[in-house]
Amino acid sequence: MSSPDTMQDKPARPPAPAAGPRKIPAPRVLPESLPYWTAADEGRLLVKQCKACGEVHHYPRDICPHCLSADTVWLQAAGTGTVYSFSTMGKGEAAYTLAFVTLAEGVTLMTNLVDCDPATLAIGQPVRVVFKPSEGGHAVPMFTLA
Repeated sequence: MSSPDTMQDKPARPPAPAAGPRKIPAPRVLPESLPYWTAADEGRLLVKQCKACGEVHHYPRDICPHCLSADTVWLQAAGTGTVYSFSTMGKGEAAYTLAFVTLAEGVTLMTNLVDCDPATLAIGQPVRVVFKPSEGGHAVPMFTLA
């Protein structure tokens, strides 16, 4: 067991180096989502729509999560929406803001809010899609204030 005196003798831990700008990892691409990521590389945001029930869904997958139909099609989204919820993590250049954004098409997706001051963000603000490069992979759709 350490006494308080021996704990004081330990050298202070050096400060951690600055994290630097946040790096965006390359997304994991499945065959069924490849058109989504290819469109992102072209600056287009896609969602899936079910032809059986008409519901729009995201994350794009072949099976509708609402009615389990496999009759789904790609739909080009307007790329606009509103902030439903958000939270900022980290400090300085490494800080990032996770958010849920409700698209004009009605579906809510998890994303990042970028290129804006987190102190100015508010629920209900209009946003638009932007595409950020990832490390060695496809562009990633994120959102900024409209």
